[in-house]
Formats: sequence, C-alpha cells, structure tokens
Amino acid sequence: MEQSLGFAHFLAQSDALGKIVLGLLLLLSVASWYLIVSKALANRTERLRAEAFLKRFWESPSLQAMQTSLGAAPTDNAFAELARQALLVSAENQSGVQKLSAAGGMSEYLTRVLRNCIDQESAKVEYGLTVLASAGSAAPFVGLFGTVWGIYHALVQIGMSGQGTLDKVAGPVGEALIMTAVGLAVAIPAVLAYNSFTRRNRLWLAKLDNFAHDVYALITLGDKHA
Repeated sequence: MEQSLGFAHFLAQSDALGKIVLGLLLLLSVASWYLIVSKALANRTERLRAEAFLKRFWESPSLQAMQTSLGAAPTDNAFAELARQALLVSAENQSGVQKLSAAGGMSEYLTRVLRNCIDQESAKVEYGLTVLASAGSAAPFVGLFGTVWGIYHALVQIGMSGQGTLDKVAGPVGEALIMTAVGLAVAIPAVLAYNSFTRRNRLWLAKLDNFAHDVYALITLGDKHA
C-alpha cells in the first residue's frame, strides 16, 4: 500500500494541467538555484578583487602611479573601473583635451563620469533579482493553484464513486499536497536569497559611492594644488 501511494503514483494521477504546473515550479526552482549559486560565487570573487585593488590603491605613492598600474592590465572590478575612468578624466584635463562632455568644467565632467560608473554597477548587480523576486512571490500561488486542482480531482473521484474511501482520493489529495510543498520549496530559498543579495548590493553600492567621493576629492584637490 505504501509503495503504491509513492511519489510516482501521485504523478501518474496528475493530468496534463497538473504536470504543467509541476513543470513550471521545477523550472522556477532550477532558475532560482542557478542564480543563487552563480551570484554568490560572483559576489565573492568581486569582493576579493575589490579588497585587493583598494589595498593597492591606498598604498600607491601617487595618482599617476595608480593610473600607470591601471593602464597596464584590464580592470576586473567596479572600484578599479571607477578609478580608471576618473583618472582618465584627470589626464585629459591636464593635457588640455577639449570635449563637449567636459564643457561644464572638469569638476562637473568628473562628477558625471563617477555617477555613470556607479549607475552601471547598480544595473549590473541587479541582474537576476527580478527572477528571484518573481519566483519567491509567484511559486506559492502556482503551488496553490496545483493544490486547488488536486482537491478538485479528489471531489470528482468522490462524486463518481459515491464514497470517500482512501483509494479513491489518495491520488488527487497527494497531488495537492505535493504541489503545496513544491511551491513552498521553490519560494523560500528564492525569498531568502533575494533579501540577502539586496542587502549585499545596498552595502556594495554605498561603499562604491564612498570610494567615488574619495577619488573625486583626491583628483580635484590635486588639480588645485598643482
């Protein structure tokens, strides 16, 4: 009896709509876990690279030495890219290069460049969060739909048989419970990961914004003292 009422038995009791609902939940789960793992690894790599760069930056003897260092190798994190763009603006200003984008003055031009770097990083770190938010909010309702559909099947079986015996309703009720469990299993990790990544992004962008203020001060004060 226990073997006959296993998971495979409940799947066999599902109709096409039930299988579509279960397939949708599994698809949301795969997408969520792919984003969770990939973003967690990427965030860790970004953090390690940023820490190494910031250590080199503040230990550099001058902005010119840092500019040479950044020009020797491609940037691999948001902090290095921000510093590279800012130092490029400073170098263009010192060499007298005229651009329409710099018509408002070097300070305004530098502010726009720094803000653009932060905006680009903000868009980058938001990647995948929409999928996690959608999975966390939609999966319980998709599972609930499957639950309602399973209960409907149970009621149909009772109506057709005229009696609510276990063998008549076990399949549809089991299908309903499985849909509820799968919906929660998809939603809970997605919600937790979304909250965790959102907090990390907020702290990351705040740190990047503080670094942009430091770079702006270093460049503008350096130009004034030059």
